[in-house]
Amino acid sequence: MYIRFILLIFFIYSCNFPERNCLKFQTGTFEFKSISEKGDTLITKFTRTKDLEIGFFNEEIDSNTVKWVSDCECIYKKVNPKSFSEKKSVQMKILSTNEDSYTFEYSFVGDIKNKQRGIVKKIKD
Repeated sequence: MYIRFILLIFFIYSCNFPERNCLKFQTGTFEFKSISEKGDTLITKFTRTKDLEIGFFNEEIDSNTVKWVSDCECIYKKVNPKSFSEKKSVQMKILSTNEDSYTFEYSFVGDIKNKQRGIVKKIKD
């Protein structure tokens, strides 16, 4: 019995859980890079406060309200949606963090089949 207990404790402590220092990434200025279908690198920069995110992409500005439902998960909603699809809220969850970036997944709220992942780099507090 004692050996089983020791093995259980060893197993629990040997698991490598990803770091999640999400509070560090709730606010600041960030950069997100993606690859277009043509192979071009697309860069989006955005600044986020506790309740607002302003994004800059292709010389256009986009604003979203931000509602943090936990330290690592939030809901985005466009401030001035121009179409029906822009009215849909987006759910974002930080999966892991490191010193200056985080890995996240996102999807429209309720759409569990079409989740996407990405990496965001923090460029300024």
